[in-house]
Amino acid sequence: MPRHVGLIMDGNRRWAREMGMANPSIGHKYGADHVEDVLNWCERAGIKHVTAFVCSTENLSQRDADEVAFLMQVIEQVVADKLSHDPTWQVHIAGSLDVLPDSTARALKHAVEVSRECRTGAHVTLAVGYGGRQEVIDALRSLLAERAAEGVTLEEMAGTLTAEDVARHLYTAGQPDPDLVIRTSGELRLSNFLLWQSAYSELYFCEAYWPAFREIDFLRALRSFAARQRRYGG
Repeated sequence: MPRHVGLIMDGNRRWAREMGMANPSIGHKYGADHVEDVLNWCERAGIKHVTAFVCSTENLSQRDADEVAFLMQVIEQVVADKLSHDPTWQVHIAGSLDVLPDSTARALKHAVEVSRECRTGAHVTLAVGYGGRQEVIDALRSLLAERAAEGVTLEEMAGTLTAEDVARHLYTAGQPDPDLVIRTSGELRLSNFLLWQSAYSELYFCEAYWPAFREIDFLRALRSFAARQRRYGG
């Protein structure tokens, strides 16, 4: 059983179109509500770490302004209703809150704060305003600033730099790397999701759109993972 599952929740708008909805952005609402179902499946399976790719930096910069505004409202509502009230998952955020509307950033910070004392041992990380390449850049900036404050020169740093040094400054520092990354909608790519952390992850691609992703699809992903021999680059 994987200890940590990453979820690329793709296909909300295409699902809405196939369902005949006039506004495909409504698919984001169904997709966001579905996260609670999948967290329940993870809980029953004993999976204690989940990272959900909610919104990328590309979504924020490339999608229509009305769609982005609707998506932010959906995130705020779901975080408030599902993750902030009597939380059973400790919430973490991966991404830059500075690129989000103030109300969305406040809702996410509130969820982190009210779930801080959650004692179930279950952790959900929401990747919002997230990009894997930007995460590595931010980690390196933070590491450089730390070493500069310690009086370490660039030459000295170059001679001692390790992967663990970078990992300590990632958005997900302190969390285990994902064992399994599941992507819905039939697309066969990572789309800038956890590029550093998923170096040795097993990947599973499902044809179903995210709102139509069923528990049987989830269990098939877990069975596929269990049948694999992990090599960690070997």
